[in-house]
Amino acid sequence: MIHQYKSNGYNIVMDINSGAVHVVDDVVYDVVADYESCSRDELIDKLSGIYALSDIQEAVSEVERLKEAGELFAEDEYQDYVIDFKKRQTVVKALCLHIAHDCNLACRYCFAEEGEYHGRRALMSFEVGKKALDFLIANSGSRRNLEVDFFGGEPLMNWEVVKQLVEYGRSQEKEHNKNFRFTLTTNGVLLNDEIMEFCNREMSNVVLSLDGRREVNDRMRPFRSGKGSYDLIVPKFQKFAQSRGTKDYYVRGTFTRNNLDFSRDVLHFADLGFDKMSIEPVVASPDEPYAIREEDLPQIMEEYDRLAREYIERQKEGRGFTFFHFMIDLDQGPCVAKRLSGCGSGTEYLAVTPWGDFYPCHQFVGQEGFLLGNVEEGITNTAVRDEFKMCNVYAKEKCRNCFARFYCSGGCAANSYNFHGSITDAYDIGCEMQKKRIECAIMIKAALADEE
Repeated sequence: MIHQYKSNGYNIVMDINSGAVHVVDDVVYDVVADYESCSRDELIDKLSGIYALSDIQEAVSEVERLKEAGELFAEDEYQDYVIDFKKRQTVVKALCLHIAHDCNLACRYCFAEEGEYHGRRALMSFEVGKKALDFLIANSGSRRNLEVDFFGGEPLMNWEVVKQLVEYGRSQEKEHNKNFRFTLTTNGVLLNDEIMEFCNREMSNVVLSLDGRREVNDRMRPFRSGKGSYDLIVPKFQKFAQSRGTKDYYVRGTFTRNNLDFSRDVLHFADLGFDKMSIEPVVASPDEPYAIREEDLPQIMEEYDRLAREYIERQKEGRGFTFFHFMIDLDQGPCVAKRLSGCGSGTEYLAVTPWGDFYPCHQFVGQEGFLLGNVEEGITNTAVRDEFKMCNVYAKEKCRNCFARFYCSGGCAANSYNFHGSITDAYDIGCEMQKKRIECAIMIKAALADEE
């Protein structure tokens, strides 16, 4: 399967099954487009009025060479692999601990209903968190590196328990030959020097929630009083980011229909001194006034192109930054199973409520049909777990012939379910944006390679 496109002056040809990406001249680009439907003579005849005969012949020979090398028109070697997914032993490697079903902000797009998740406000006890960590250790098999994300609501509202659970996790590492990678997602309201120091010592990554420019952020991320949060949290985030040293962090925002010029928010992050960032499209019911609609896509595509060009310029000028969606591994990155099935929600990755219930991920919390079990009994709803095991790019009709399938791994199961009632469908607007981001990311690779 081939995907080819033009972007920022580059002709890009992707062989989806092999993962090979080629930056080519015009004649090779046009030869590839018709190679499978035309014979060599037909190709030469079709292009002879456009290019010199010798150039066409050379281009056809180059395409033939790349095909023989398995870098163009490669066969799909992965389809049969998924048959064994359901038979694989379930090894849990990551937990999202809902340490606080409560929040001190009232973000207008919050899927968690200000931290309540379709239920009641609650804080996780140390005892529940301890049992969750014990479950993770017991169900992680021979895997040594385990991940635990402290999530909310706002996890800093239950800070003492966060610290206790980190201490407990560290106390178990040597005995069980495990290594915990703790992470934290925070809105920053309660950040102080003591919390920053602890996080810099213990948290492998910290996600800082901010939506961009003051007016954008404060419109969607106010306090319950209606007052904006920007002026309080930005100085704290700047101090925190500067203090992180070699530890990871990133500023994560959400753009809505209110700021379709979101590239300005990304660049605002960079101008504030942040060098690791992401800004995600809001996922919301179409009847919400801030929801992204299909008619917004042309403007959004232009915005990603604009951001990509500025990204390249700043990299060249020595003012570069990392934008999550423009990071791409052309060596095919993670293992085959990960490329085919994505985040591992419901199998390798679970969310844990304050009272100890397991759900496939944080976006399913509170939907009782997806309740998997609890920290006392373990996974009891194996039918839902097995359904998630088989959630892969070949189980999704929309993914099977999509060029992006090995980059996005089929997209988000929760978004699919919320829009279509099935975890094996796909959120169409999100798919279009993801494909555009992948195209931009590959173009950026090509542009920066020209500078080397």
